[in-house]
Amino acid sequence: QVQLVESGGGLVQAGGSLRLSCAPSGRTFSSSSMAWFRQAPGKERNFVAAITRSGTITRYEDSVKGRFTISRDNPKNTVYLQMNSLKPEDTAVYYCAARERTIPAIATMWGEYDYWGQGTQVTVSS
Repeated sequence: QVQLVESGGGLVQAGGSLRLSCAPSGRTFSSSSMAWFRQAPGKERNFVAAITRSGTITRYEDSVKGRFTISRDNPKNTVYLQMNSLKPEDTAVYYCAARERTIPAIATMWGEYDYWGQGTQVTVSS
């Protein structure tokens, strides 16, 4: 069984930065694309960012472009989300996701992912 463990969430003022990390526990696996999603209270879980296995292709939700950066460390099977210029509307529980399927090379829908973390709370105060 594969589990993903997120860390790095917390409370930050608007304009501040946080860096989220996500690493697997349990059996080893080779992930293809990895991603971050977020869910605000009373709202659906939405795509934030994704990255291919090679790290050469990334995708971002429009509202985070230019502020968030996704990256990965393949030897550690770890994915990161650097969040800068945070806004109150970024407040949500952030989930990382990983998949073993290789087609497509990058995925932006939560249903396309095989493994999920338990989530980490990010709160941005105004």
